[in-house]
Formats: sequence, structure tokens, C-alpha cells
Amino acid sequence: MSTSLPQRDQVKLEDTWKLEDIFPNDTVFKEQFDKAKKLAEPFSDFEGKLALNSDTLLEFLVKQDEILELNGKLYLYSHMRLHQDGGNAYYQDLSSKSENLYTEISAALSFANSELSTLTKEVMADFFIKTPELKRYERYLNEILRQKEHILDSKTENLLAKVSEIASAPQNVFSMFNNVDLKFPLLTNEQGESVRLTHGTYIKYLESKDRDVRQSAFTGMYETYTSYKNTLAATFSSNIKQYGLFSSVRGFQTPLHYALSENNIPISVYDNLIDTVNNHLDIMHDYVSLRRNLLGVSELHMYDLFVPLVKDFEMNISYDEACEIILKALEPLGKEYVALIREGFNNRWIDKYENAGKRSGAYSWSTYGIPHPYVLMNYIENVNNLFTLAHEMGHALHSYFSSKTQPHIYSGYAIFVAEVASTVNEALLMQYLLKTVTDPNYKTYLINYFMEQFRSTLYRQTMFAEFEKEVHLTNQKGGTLTSEYLSSKYYELVKKYHGAEMIVDQLIENEWARIPHFYSPFYVYQYATGYSAAIALSSRILKEGEPAVKDYMSFLSGGSSKDPIDLLKLAGVDMSTPEPIEAALNEFRNLIQQMKAL
Repeated sequence: MSTSLPQRDQVKLEDTWKLEDIFPNDTVFKEQFDKAKKLAEPFSDFEGKLALNSDTLLEFLVKQDEILELNGKLYLYSHMRLHQDGGNAYYQDLSSKSENLYTEISAALSFANSELSTLTKEVMADFFIKTPELKRYERYLNEILRQKEHILDSKTENLLAKVSEIASAPQNVFSMFNNVDLKFPLLTNEQGESVRLTHGTYIKYLESKDRDVRQSAFTGMYETYTSYKNTLAATFSSNIKQYGLFSSVRGFQTPLHYALSENNIPISVYDNLIDTVNNHLDIMHDYVSLRRNLLGVSELHMYDLFVPLVKDFEMNISYDEACEIILKALEPLGKEYVALIREGFNNRWIDKYENAGKRSGAYSWSTYGIPHPYVLMNYIENVNNLFTLAHEMGHALHSYFSSKTQPHIYSGYAIFVAEVASTVNEALLMQYLLKTVTDPNYKTYLINYFMEQFRSTLYRQTMFAEFEKEVHLTNQKGGTLTSEYLSSKYYELVKKYHGAEMIVDQLIENEWARIPHFYSPFYVYQYATGYSAAIALSSRILKEGEPAVKDYMSFLSGGSSKDPIDLLKLAGVDMSTPEPIEAALNEFRNLIQQMKAL
């Protein structure tokens, strides 16, 4: 049996995404790249004039939209080419150049916020009368005024824009190390064959009914990261330090305030999540006890958390089968939604399978002005990847409707709501399967899988969020983020969240070293809040039908035209209260009771 992945040029064309829908070829990319560089040059002509004349302001904002739209296409195209094969030197160079261009454009535009922050409500009202077309930018301008105290003088803003490339170095270093240079050991699978452990196959082996395979995969994964823990601690620490520096320079109380300010999310939402989940750790501990009992083991280890609780049951789902199941499951969202999902499946929106050098995991990525969004997968034939595909297509359709409905300035949606649409898809898929599956073992398997979503999303991501908050505060207070500190702090949290009946294997203390999202500070908590919101929304869609779907489509089409908290209220969920989180936790408790009864 082969222990190596196919090279990129060995992958079937129909299994790859069609990036030619963005630029037909690299020659056109280079032409547009040169155009973008030229478009950046005249912006100095606007400096000092934005707050003086309404027509000048409108001209600037239109040109800003134009260059940012083009830059978005260039950045997305070059990086997705690189993600196909991180070892491709040509696309390493292309993506690096697009990052440099992003920095140049940011620097060229950096004077604007300082000048726009000098506007007053009275001046803006007069501008809207003189130049009615400016009304399109009213929310954009109001948001600048909201954050006025954190906007610096143009010279400092220009400097911060120029150093942004250096600030992104820790994330880039980790990405290259994690996706290209890092190699995992061989292990023996259930058939006695020697196979290579990869990012893409790790969960598959943790789901193995052979405990030796699970332990071997767990050990192989974390011993590999442990051997680099000091290097990874230095990289992670550097990322925390750069983020803390930007937070401090902009006058934010904490890095968390900095992260949440952009989308006007109250700090109480973050703290409420951690507090509510911590107040219900007994549910998680009950689940751990149930898992140990159902597996029939005297000790439950960290590598036992992913194996299905249904013995002697396997469900291999091919990619094509997954597509058909998802199309049926999402019918409650209406014909237009399902038709777009089908178009994505049939017209190469998706890069399907793992190949050598390809970025690990899965994501959806889009930018304004391209025909459709894209999805990166590393599809493995199991239930987990069925749900991952539905999840990423939720992101894709959210991007599609926001870009179709909103102008460029409001087409991007806030990170806070980014995980809602994806998880609504997952929740609808789960409810469809629970209703249509007749095999009792499969149904038990699905209840187990649903419980795992609560464990891995609501509890695990909240644990990540608590870890992030603590280490960023430690850095802010002058503490040193050594590998020993990071591992000790992480290990304490794992023990707290999993309870006394879990054997918390020491190697798990270095799990922090393999979480890519930690390089996007304070991102992960939104998986937990988004999951809670999605459980509420999917329940409403299934109960109320068309009225709920109409409200949900308003949310999907909202982009950033409102604060994310308000967009969710339009769809029927108020995340400023503990209620959605409490409801989701109660659903988890009910699932545990159902599994006990079975």
C-alpha cells in the first residue's frame, strides 16, 4: 500500500476548484496585479482633502472600493494557488507579492481613517445633502466615528500599515511549518499496513475501533509537536506580542477589547460564554462518564474521545453520496438555496481531496466581485467529512448572498456571525438524518455524533477561548510565554473541562501548538456562540417554515450592513443574553439522556 499522497499534477481536474473563474491564467493575474499597483499611486492626491468636500470624499470612497475589490481577488487567487501545493515556489512568490501589495495599498489608504474621524455628524449631514450618493457610505463613516478614539494620526497609521507584513510573520511561519515542512510518523492501521499519519487522516485514525491505532495516532501527532514545542512557543508568543502591541498602541484596554471592537461586540458576550459553559461543566463531565461506560473501558483517555460509541458500525460515505445527502437535507431552506448548493457541487467550486503539500483542514473563501465562492476540502469518506462539506457550503452561500445583495463596502460579514450559516447547515443535516435513517445502529451513531458536536464545538472552543484570554492577559501583564507556561496552563484547562473520570494524557498539554486559529486572536469563541445561535435558528426553520426562512435569508444577505448582534436579532436570536447558550447546553443534556436510554 502506498504511504505517500498524490502530487498536485496527479489530481483529476474534476476534483479541483476552478480558479480560472477568477483569472483565466497567471498572465492575466500579473496584468491585474500591475493595474492594482498603479491604482494605489494617486491616493496621495486625496490626502488632507477628505473632510473638506463631499464630492472629493465620494470620489475617494469609490476609488477605494475599486482597488480593494481588485486586491481581494489578487490575494485570494494567489493564496488559493499556494494552498493547492505549499511547496510550489512559483506560487510562494506570487502569494508573497500579493501580501506586499496588500501592505502597499493599506499604507496608501492609511491616512483616510484619521481624516474621516475628524468629521462631525453635522458636517456629514451636510455632505449627504450636497452629494446624495454618499448615503451609501453612511454606516461606514459612522463606524469610523464610533472607533474615533482608537484611530491614530496619519503618520502613525501609515507606519502601522507598513509593519503589518512583519506582524503577520508568525502566522505565515506557522502555516508553512504546519502545512509543508512538518512530517508525521508511520503507524500501523487496522489491516496491519504501514501508513503515514497526516493532518487529513488523524481524526480517521482516532475514530478507529482498534484502540492501539487510536493511541498510536495520538502519540504520533503530539510527540511530533512536542519535539518542536520551544520553536512553536516562540512563534505563538511572537504572534501574541504583535497583537498586544497593536492593541496597546491603539489605546485598547485589553487585546480582547481590540478584537471585539471592530464588530461592536460587547465584552460581556465573550465572558458570558465562558461563564455559562463553566457553570454547566457537569454536563460535559456526565458525557465523559457516559462515554467511558459505553466504551467499556476502565480508563478513558484523550485518544478515546472520537471513536464512535456504536460498536462494529462503520459508515463510509463517498464524496458524491455526501453531495446528494446534503442537497436533500437542506431542502427546508428553499429551492434557490438548494440550486446554488448543487451548482457549487457540479461546477468546481470545491477542491475535494488531499494531495502532497496541500493546506490541511477545510475552509470556504470568497471575495467581492468573483462569480462564486470556493471551498477547500481534504475529503475522507466518513460522517465527519459529510458534515464538514455541509458546513463549508454554509459559509459559501453566506458569502454568495452577502456579495450579491450588498455593495462592496458592506459585502463582508463579521467574524462573529461567520460560523452561524455553516452550523445551521450542519444542524439541518443532522435533523434530516435522524428522521430518515432506519438502521438503529446508525441512528445511535448519529446521536453520538451530535453529542460530539456539542463537546467539540461548544465546550472545546470555549476552552480554547478561555486559554486565549488568559495567555493574552499574561502577555499584557509582562509574563513570559514559555512552552512550559503554555503547556501547564493548557493542561489545567483540559483537566477542568473533562472532569475527574478522564485520564488527561500528558501529551495533550501541547495541543495548543497545533491550533491554527490561535494565530487569529479571539476567533475561536465564535464557533461556540455561532453554534448556539445556529441550534436556535435551525429549530425555528424546521418549526415555522417559510417565515423563518425569510428572516434567515435576510440575515444571510445582510453582510455587514448592521452590527452582527442586530443581524442575528433579525433572524430571531439574541446573543447578548445567555438564553441561546443555555438552550444549546440543555439540548446536549437531552441527547445524553437519550443515549443512556438507548
